[in-house]
Amino acid sequence: MLRSIKELEGYTIRATDGDIGQVNDFFFEDDKWVVRYLVVETGHWLASRKVLISPIAFGTPDRAKSVLPVSITREQVKSSPDIDTDKPVSRQQEMRYHGYYGYPNYWGGAGIWGMGAYPGMMLAGGGYGGTNAGYLGDQAAQDRMTREAALPQHDDPRLRSGNAIMKYHIEASDGNIGHVEGLLLDEDTWAIRYFIVDTSNWWVGHTVLISPQWIKGVNWSERTVSINLTREAIRMSPPYDPAHSLQRPQEAKLHDHYQRAGYWADHVELQNPEFRPVEAAPQDVKNRHV
Repeated sequence: MLRSIKELEGYTIRATDGDIGQVNDFFFEDDKWVVRYLVVETGHWLASRKVLISPIAFGTPDRAKSVLPVSITREQVKSSPDIDTDKPVSRQQEMRYHGYYGYPNYWGGAGIWGMGAYPGMMLAGGGYGGTNAGYLGDQAAQDRMTREAALPQHDDPRLRSGNAIMKYHIEASDGNIGHVEGLLLDEDTWAIRYFIVDTSNWWVGHTVLISPQWIKGVNWSERTVSINLTREAIRMSPPYDPAHSLQRPQEAKLHDHYQRAGYWADHVELQNPEFRPVEAAPQDVKNRHV
């Protein structure tokens, strides 16, 4: 099931011993387009500190009450590593975070979450069961993560704010088509499947979907996303209605229109081989490589 990330705004994060706070942002990995953490505003009980909560700890959401249970305690959150959520998060900060909670690293495996596709399966037992449920008891693994976190790391940003990417301009191969209005998220894997693009400055009254697999580059400093599609191809794409949930037959029509394999097909890479994350000025794009 795909859901708009906006649905999570204001959700209450509920620890095993009480509420932690409310969701006000998220961090996604800037090349694989997977949400790695929710940013939670803790409120007065923790001096309004913002903390990161990993999908590894998530349980089944209560949508009627806008509550997402997590398998950690308030005391664990209180003592967790302090990370400045107003800046991109580095790998070194992630390693400290994972080492503290006893989570295995999601990077380095064949899947988007370690060796698999789902965050909950990274814990011993394969699902929602709480921090300290098996993996934390592996002292050798804990020691290894502690040593890794202490090593000097390349401090380039790895994770980006979801709120920050809203309103980024989308550049087709022959001109601007609009701006990012939202994101559609796979609620099982936490992968970002589509940008919701408002085309009102170019094509009034329309909203279109763009897959991260079709992104050619992102210029974070210029706040632009470039795609290897033409405006005419986008104009002729199947319509998208944000008021209705997106079903697989509609997705299939969209991918068929662009002659691109769907993310659900076998052997489809999550990372676009054409993708170039750009920090430099536009004229320097051609000189940058992943």
